[in-house]
Amino acid sequence: MGDVLAGIHATWEFESDAVVIRFERGIRTPKLFQALRERRIPHEALADVTLAPGKRGTVVLHAVPRPGADPLMEAAAGQLKEGCDPYRLVLPADRETLAEYYRDELRAVLTPRDEPSDRFLVTAPEGPQSFKAYDGKASFDGRSEVSFRWSWSGASSEKWKAGDQTFPVRELSGVEWRSPDVFDGYLRLLPRSTEPRPAQADHDPAAVVFGLGYGPVHESLPFAAAVLSAVRRAGRVAALPEAELRDPAGVAERIRHLGELHEAGLVTDDEFTAKKAELLAEL
Repeated sequence: MGDVLAGIHATWEFESDAVVIRFERGIRTPKLFQALRERRIPHEALADVTLAPGKRGTVVLHAVPRPGADPLMEAAAGQLKEGCDPYRLVLPADRETLAEYYRDELRAVLTPRDEPSDRFLVTAPEGPQSFKAYDGKASFDGRSEVSFRWSWSGASSEKWKAGDQTFPVRELSGVEWRSPDVFDGYLRLLPRSTEPRPAQADHDPAAVVFGLGYGPVHESLPFAAAVLSAVRRAGRVAALPEAELRDPAGVAERIRHLGELHEAGLVTDDEFTAKKAELLAEL
C-alpha cells in the first residue's frame, strides 16, 4: 500500500507485506513507545484489525497480533495498560472514515490464522542492554549471557549468599515478567534445569525484583523481550523429529539454524564445528 496514517503518539506506514509503526518522542508520549521507536510488523504476524470508539472524541485502530508472533507481547503476557499497547493507533473521531478504509484495506491482505505462530515473526526491540532493579542490576550482552549484580542495599541475604549471577542463554527455557505496575513485580529467568527454586522472587538468584521506581516498564519489558527472543533462537537448535534426522533437507535446515545461532554468538566456534560435522555425518 505505501500509505501513511498519522495518529496520536504514532504513525503507521502500510507496506506491501507489513505495517511499520513509528512512535513519536515527546513528554506526552508513553515512555514505552519512546523506547520502542520503530517496529515492523509483518502481515503474517497479525490475526486481525479492529476499529472501535476511544476516549474523549477518538477512535482506535487496533492491529491484533497473533499469539506467539511478537516477543514483546509474549513477555508482557497481557499486563500492558491500554494506553501502552503499541498495536493501538489512537485517532481523532473525525478521521473515523479514513480509519475504516485502512482497516478494510489491511484486513483484505491478511490471511486468517487461528493457530499461534511457532516462531517469533516480529524482531525483538533493541531496548536497554541493562537496567536497575530494586535489588540489583540486570545486564544482557544481546546474544548469549544475562547477568545479575546485586545491590548491597536491596538484595536479600539469599541472593548475597548465592553471589552475582551469570546465565548462558542456551541454558534458559524462558522469561517471566511481572509488571512493575503491580505490588510484587519482577523479572525471572527460567532455567532448563528442574531443580527446586524459591517461590518468592526476592529469594531467587535467577530473578530481580522491581519497586520504588526501579525496573519501569519501558526498561524492563524490552529487556525481557530481547532475552526471550534469544532464548527461543537458542531453542530452535533442538533436534527435529526422528523421521527427519537423516533427510537431507532436514539436515540442511538444522545446519542453517545452527549457523544462525553461531552468528548470534549463542554457540562457540568449536561447538559450531563439532555440531556441523555431526549433522553432516547423518547424511
